[in-house]
Amino acid sequence: MNSTVKDVMTTSVVTVGETAGYKDIIIAMIGRRVSACPVLDGTGRVIGVVSEADLLLKELGPEHFDGPGASLRATGRRGEHAKASGMTAAELMSTPPVTISPAASVADAARLMHQYGVKRLPVVGADGQLAGIVSRLDVLSVFTRPDDQIRDDVMQVITGQFALNPDTFGVTVASGVVTVTGQLGSRSAVLRLTDAIRHVEGVVGVRDRARYPAEHPAENAES
Repeated sequence: MNSTVKDVMTTSVVTVGETAGYKDIIIAMIGRRVSACPVLDGTGRVIGVVSEADLLLKELGPEHFDGPGASLRATGRRGEHAKASGMTAAELMSTPPVTISPAASVADAARLMHQYGVKRLPVVGADGQLAGIVSRLDVLSVFTRPDDQIRDDVMQVITGQFALNPDTFGVTVASGVVTVTGQLGSRSAVLRLTDAIRHVEGVVGVRDRARYPAEHPAENAES
């Protein structure tokens, strides 16, 4: 079974209120050695995220956005001028926050991180309250699964999803790389099987060493 965000997220989260001051935010982040933290409103709902990048704008100062070349620097940076002048979390944070549900898959978390270019996602329950936070390292942790567990899941794909006889081919897993040997009915069947195996949690790669009856003369030349 593939992991959900709830399985890998951190539940002890450094947060700040929307009225927290600039210095208080830095102290909180340094104290827990985090590079960003969710900003909560008075009801405990996540309304934004303040990061080191947001805080560094203060070091540049508003004049950085007003001087020579400001129009070029401002491209794609709407709101940074205001952040450079900001003093509270509400003024410094990036909003709206990109959040995710505890029930979402780890793959969904990875897609959101890539899509929005963020390193972490606040995890929000159905009630809108903060449940935890998931980072890139948390997402990558699925690739630390033991090889024997990965092989068990691969065999379930083979015997369950594809209803194949496991005695007709072999499966080995080394450092997350799955090697499939033996014989299947066709090249298309091999491709469908290897694609399904790639989606098994923890699989780093798949080596196709399976044989199949030649549907076209050149097909088996690839294996």
